[in-house]
Amino acid sequence: MCGRYVVTKSVTDLLPELLGGLGGLPDDYNVAPTALVPVVRDRHGERLLSEVRWSFLPSYAKDPRQKPQPINARIETVATSGMFKRAFARSRCIVPALGYYEWVLTPTGKQPHFIHAPEAGLAMAGVLSAWADHARAPDDPDRWLITMAIITRDAHVAPGEVHDRMPACLSPAAYDAWLAEDATSADLLDLLEDESLSVADTLQHHEVSRAANSVRNNAPTLIAPLS
Repeated sequence: MCGRYVVTKSVTDLLPELLGGLGGLPDDYNVAPTALVPVVRDRHGERLLSEVRWSFLPSYAKDPRQKPQPINARIETVATSGMFKRAFARSRCIVPALGYYEWVLTPTGKQPHFIHAPEAGLAMAGVLSAWADHARAPDDPDRWLITMAIITRDAHVAPGEVHDRMPACLSPAAYDAWLAEDATSADLLDLLEDESLSVADTLQHHEVSRAANSVRNNAPTLIAPLS
């Protein structure tokens, strides 16, 4: 996954088991890293739709500008990596999307493709981190910075794959288990492996306008198939 996706108001209707009753989504046809994005997370047994930053800042970071701040976490190492292990065990989320972009290098430049599931949205698995700014008062609403990374997997399992990585996605049957506070890392890995394989098999893609190459462009025409 190269790092650009699409979320629209219509995703609420496409993912009713995930988003029903949680509120509306924005229309953003070119979501880029460091943007504030909607995610679904569990808070003391209640599902919440929260706005978080897409670029993972670990809780142990000494500075909010500390690097790296990855946008993706690999399924192969997310449960053991020093950066993601704690988040995977304790703070997972689901990132709703209409689809995402990948690029193919051609003799005339980078050609974007839009990848999606027909008549469905994508529920991308993610990990969350809460970073505290200790220079702020404990009751300051800006004290906490919540960030996330999207978990990715090998994309060669998807029909006609475009890139070597893809987001690991969930079906509605797995939402509760993925967000459960008492889930074990081993069970979560098994769940995500099976679920992401199943969803990958449903994905389709088509070439879209090269206007999608620039984050300055943001319109429904970006995901329209090229004639």
